[in-house]
Amino acid sequence: MKHIIGGNGQAANAQVKWLDVDEESAGQRLDNFLIRHLKGVPKTHVYRIIRSGEVRVNKGRASADTRVAAGDRIRLPPVRVSETAAGKSEHPAPAREFPVLFEDELLIAIDKPAGVAVHGGSGVSFGVIEQLRQARPAARFLELVHRLDRDTSGILLVAKKRSALTNLQDQFRERDTGKTYLALVAGAWPARTKVIDAALHKYLQADGERRVKVVAKDDPDGMRSITLVRVARRVAIADGVFSLLEVTIKTGRTHQIRVHLASKGHPIAGDGKYGDFELNKSLQKLEFKRMFLHAWRLQFNHPSSGERIELVSPLPAELRKFADHDPIAPAPL
Repeated sequence: MKHIIGGNGQAANAQVKWLDVDEESAGQRLDNFLIRHLKGVPKTHVYRIIRSGEVRVNKGRASADTRVAAGDRIRLPPVRVSETAAGKSEHPAPAREFPVLFEDELLIAIDKPAGVAVHGGSGVSFGVIEQLRQARPAARFLELVHRLDRDTSGILLVAKKRSALTNLQDQFRERDTGKTYLALVAGAWPARTKVIDAALHKYLQADGERRVKVVAKDDPDGMRSITLVRVARRVAIADGVFSLLEVTIKTGRTHQIRVHLASKGHPIAGDGKYGDFELNKSLQKLEFKRMFLHAWRLQFNHPSSGERIELVSPLPAELRKFADHDPIAPAPL
């Protein structure tokens, strides 16, 4: 990593800076690249300068999920970093290991618990990847292959080598992976509704919170999104009927499953953003304390051997007791 910094002494700390991307950093998301190199700068500020367009990649605007390439030149606006803050940021996260479903020399498949972000940023100091790096200080390379929402549990892949990261991300991008979730939704999902093909638009609310909504397929801001749905069983909880669904996503849009299911009148139980708030309140009285969305099954080709790998993460106990609650039409998972 080469830094080209204008000015000298402390004044340079608050001047425009230029970063050149080397081979080792190629393929990283822009937000992760900046977070790792702007020690002492709050992650919320990193996201703010990206959104504002003050960060430029090869003189052009870029988004947080832009992949940087070797040779890219990144312009940073003036950012002040105190020596104290920079020192503290070297170890911002507590070391933590997570349950492992699969591991070899190229990748780790983690069984992520709900309530833990996959990475720091947007008001979160640290996530799975920062904690894992602290727990494995000898690991030279650990990067997220994909993401799960903070309140979603289940299978999360972490690459241990750059080659594995690139290979697996290409598979996700080309839809060569199989990603199936389990979701408990309000109401009796109609068995004939098996495909949701609805464009999604991501936007920011006035308070800066990220949201997603269904838009017309010809909307210029919409991105085509496809979700496949299968009813696993229906259950009775309190005075209501719920459906346990196997949900397979063919596109990986932000909040795709949550928004698609809610748009059909069947929000996910416990979803605080797109759900039925009164229903969620009643479920909380039954000790239902989280969103019922679980990354259950993942299929991909091993980045080295090409062997098709299928991983399954069993439903956590706090979800299973509701999935098995008074079944109306049981079906094996």
